[in-house]
Amino acid sequence: MTVTVYIPTPFRGMTGNQANVPVEGSTIAEVLDNLDHQFPGVHDLIYSREHEIPAHINIYVNNQEITNLDGDRTSLSEGDKIAIIPAIAGGSNEEAAQGGALTAEQVTRYSRHIIMPQVGSAGQRKILGSKVLIVGAGGLGSPVALYLALAGVGTLGLVDFDIVDLSNLQRQILHQNKDIGRPKVDSARETLESYNPDVNVVTHEMPLTSDNAIEIMSQYDIVVNGADNFAARYLVNDAAVFLKMPLVDGSILLFEGQSTVYLPGKGCYRCLYPEPPPPGMVPSCAEAGVLGALCGLVGSIQATETLKLILGVGESLNGRLMIIDALSMETRMFKIRRNSECVVCGDNPTVTELIDYDQFCGAAPVAAEA
Repeated sequence: MTVTVYIPTPFRGMTGNQANVPVEGSTIAEVLDNLDHQFPGVHDLIYSREHEIPAHINIYVNNQEITNLDGDRTSLSEGDKIAIIPAIAGGSNEEAAQGGALTAEQVTRYSRHIIMPQVGSAGQRKILGSKVLIVGAGGLGSPVALYLALAGVGTLGLVDFDIVDLSNLQRQILHQNKDIGRPKVDSARETLESYNPDVNVVTHEMPLTSDNAIEIMSQYDIVVNGADNFAARYLVNDAAVFLKMPLVDGSILLFEGQSTVYLPGKGCYRCLYPEPPPPGMVPSCAEAGVLGALCGLVGSIQATETLKLILGVGESLNGRLMIIDALSMETRMFKIRRNSECVVCGDNPTVTELIDYDQFCGAAPVAAEA
């Protein structure tokens, strides 16, 4: 049977500004479920996390409040009129949008997320409210930033001090020919904003150092490492440990990629690699090369792990190191554990502040991106 649902003004952004919507259903619960199928996200505005209609939402059937009937199990008849009446207290449309309701444009843009049970409109709002810092706007940082921007991550921070070079364009998909000679952060911001105006792109055109890492990283919820040198890798790790923030790590060389996640109190990069290799033992991408498409593969994994952390779903790569051999197209998983004797995250840490990482790694400062 078909009933008519009155949509209050604060919720009409979800229904394309329709005030009265015809919906099928034999009970209030069925009608609300079917309304959500038509306009994903409405359900989360009406029900609490415990799947109860909260006290600030009143629902009427033919002018009778359903708490005086049978709640959302109230039976309906053909042509009944349903009204959803939330408490309101003034305020601007911008404030209302930030408080919860997605705009009609956002519902359309993120519709493929919203229909996923692991995301929904509540999860999409989490994504929109998140802040992620990406170290490096190069080979790994490019696909990470692009997919996080497309997903709707509200604030994306980019740390890079390099300029776009012709040799970058083989793999760094944030930049184009016209960007050669421009700061990478400027090119990256322009590209990301062209894809999704919802995203606030914050640029840090400077090398990440022991003097500024804490200040910069503390502005974000999660840090994604796209650095291609050991000094930056140890710096980001140690700062993340001190700030108790998740670190999504990735690295690439030739046809091989690696990725893992370090969560606060559950191990860190130094647990896996207590010391860097001697200078010159492991070549950089600039010295040995890297397959451009591999950057997209590993960067997509990092973006996926980041979104899982934001949503609080699935099983992260924490405690596991993923190895990708693109030549054989095989993946391997290795268990990694927190080292209780780790000098940074162990039971009795001896490194309690950021150090000189160039000296620690025995190398001169280099560009901090892959």
